[in-house]
Amino acid sequence: MKSDNSLLWIRRHLLLGIIVLFLVCDIVLATMLFSFRTYDLRVSFLDVGQGDAVLIEAPNGNQLLYDAGPPSGASLRALGKEMSFFDRSIDVAMLSHPDMDHIGGFPEIFHRYKIAVALEPGTPSDNGVYTETLTRIADEQATHIIAKAGMRIELGDGVVADVLYPDHDVSNVETNSASIVLLITYGETKFLLSGDLPKNIESYLVDKYGAGLDADVLKLGHHGSRTSTGEDWLLAVS
Repeated sequence: MKSDNSLLWIRRHLLLGIIVLFLVCDIVLATMLFSFRTYDLRVSFLDVGQGDAVLIEAPNGNQLLYDAGPPSGASLRALGKEMSFFDRSIDVAMLSHPDMDHIGGFPEIFHRYKIAVALEPGTPSDNGVYTETLTRIADEQATHIIAKAGMRIELGDGVVADVLYPDHDVSNVETNSASIVLLITYGETKFLLSGDLPKNIESYLVDKYGAGLDADVLKLGHHGSRTSTGEDWLLAVS
């Protein structure tokens, strides 16, 4: 009799139990989704080992990935820590220049994420990864743009990314000298990224932009190498 009563209670409350289960699942999923949502500009310098990868996320969730580190899988692991598991798209991918330690992770990122727009300086490389990345861009039907000074990417909610360099055709120059220089602005806050740009091109840009290079955060050029981040550059960025 007691067993019959228990079964009767279960039948009567089964629907209620299912509803409660769905509510709990919804709460868990919502928590996972919104735990990654930011209401300010978020700039993450990803730990990819010897290489560069910077994820910029506007308050509205739009994202720009500047470089993707070496072909070691580190970029995917790092993005997994910064982005929601359910987020499978990146709005803009920017290849600062085609060296392996800057674009090596892009082929697998294009495989995992839907990329809307890809920008690069237009300087070729025979390292194999560059060709593979271009193939991925074409396969994904991402908009492929050769970056030029004066281009502005509006990520939304007041976040803009201005291309300061290259300001000429760099298809035949050394790869580091072709590095895309990007100035990210959000209100009064600015971040300056310059890939592996060498000192002579830094000096050229100081002459061109002067105080327009002023920024709050500077990513040191060429991983802090002595070939980049000259004194005049530091003084201009201040």
